[in-house]
Amino acid sequence: MKLIKRYSISGSRCLSNFLWAILLLFGSSGFLLTGFLCYFNNSTFGTNIQFFPQGLIMIFYGFLGFFLSLYLGLTIFWGLGSGFNEFNKRDAYIRIFRWGFPGKNRRMDFYYAWEDILGLRIGNLNSQYVLFLQVRGKKEIPLTQIEDLQTFEEIEKQASLLAKFLQVSLNIRIS
Repeated sequence: MKLIKRYSISGSRCLSNFLWAILLLFGSSGFLLTGFLCYFNNSTFGTNIQFFPQGLIMIFYGFLGFFLSLYLGLTIFWGLGSGFNEFNKRDAYIRIFRWGFPGKNRRMDFYYAWEDILGLRIGNLNSQYVLFLQVRGKKEIPLTQIEDLQTFEEIEKQASLLAKFLQVSLNIRIS
């Protein structure tokens, strides 16, 4: 019988974030190029765009998109939100580990005693199904990624296996 279960969480390192970062980078580069070309009075793609106000707005949106893609790229590089959930029957603890923004509090490492676990709950968060861990004296802790699009049946199967392993109750509250 397996005494330790560990589920990894990918966090911000998912395919959609990679695609959005690349799309934003190329789109913002196009806006910046068009804005700067119209500043230097070059005919851009066969159209004549005035620098004020159209070119200036394009430069603004270009910088905005560039910095947004830079932020998204850094969150992917740092692996924000990635980590794991570890359920250890042998040593009687539950560990939830996540990576945060760089700094002195980058590592978020939470330990909970086995006897403090009240149960599991499936609920809605942003119209998606999420599995929560109920801990005595604490707020409910989400165990699944919000970005993961799981059907109710998938999350229910995962929750029932985990509840059986933890030997706790499973509540389903869908609003």
